[in-house]
Amino acid sequence: MAGLFKRFRQSYFLYSFLRDPVAVTSFALFVVLALSALLAPVIAPHNPFDGANIDIMDAETPPLWKDGGNPAFLLGTDNQGRDLFSAILYGMRVSLLIGVGAVAMQACIGIMVGLLSGYGSRRLDNILMRIADVQLSFSSYMVAIFLGAIVQMTFGVGRYEQVAVPFLVLVIGLAEWPQYARTVRASVLAEKKKEYVEAARVIGLRPFRIMWRHILPNTLTPVLVISTVQVANAIMSEAALSFLGLGMPVTKPSLGSLIKSGFQYFFSGSWWITLFPGVVLILLVLSINLLGDWLRDFLNPKLYKD
Repeated sequence: MAGLFKRFRQSYFLYSFLRDPVAVTSFALFVVLALSALLAPVIAPHNPFDGANIDIMDAETPPLWKDGGNPAFLLGTDNQGRDLFSAILYGMRVSLLIGVGAVAMQACIGIMVGLLSGYGSRRLDNILMRIADVQLSFSSYMVAIFLGAIVQMTFGVGRYEQVAVPFLVLVIGLAEWPQYARTVRASVLAEKKKEYVEAARVIGLRPFRIMWRHILPNTLTPVLVISTVQVANAIMSEAALSFLGLGMPVTKPSLGSLIKSGFQYFFSGSWWITLFPGVVLILLVLSINLLGDWLRDFLNPKLYKD
């Protein structure tokens, strides 16, 4: 019976997904973008990290279809002479890596805090939630400024580019975990009053096992929905921090650093350096957000309509 229900649920999931054109289109777009980023070393005609293949004389070459375009550079080049199409592919991979890594960190911290806060004592709940409140008062930009100064002072500006990716994962992860903690805490408070939790207590199971083996699986639905939206938010945070000079350096392309590197040239005629990475960033974030909205509606029977 359980296997039959599982197959029905899977088929209903697929049926509901396929009949929603917005969800199908956003998923197809996300798959194309993600595969393009993953296969960047194969697809990209140039390696933007290889300085030996970059010629400063090719800087600000317009796209192929404009006067002065070069067939070797489909979307033109940036101010350093890097092929913009290749830089976008590699940069999108960096942005996705930071987004997924930061959300994984947020989820690990937030789930642990939410479980302890919801299932523990009232005193522990008050302490953890006040810590979350304090954390929410600091934006990711404030955390980036504070930690960025420490990291650059410790490693030096020259070596900062080597630790830029884990640094941004740490900054965005530390800044956004309270959202997971609050969501999981609310689910735990509802679940721990149910009969199966009381039965687990009666038979003598330890609180740690009850939390992780019984309560946690029943709180993962809202966590899954939050994660899809948070990946998009983390990618936008990386782009914003890079644009402000607090994220990826210009020598390491990400979508945010590419937008920053070309912004000062936008009104001087080299608009493609900023425009094309910006369009890709919008499409990537939009596809993830639309998928998150559909998943939220599907998993919430009060919102999803046949």
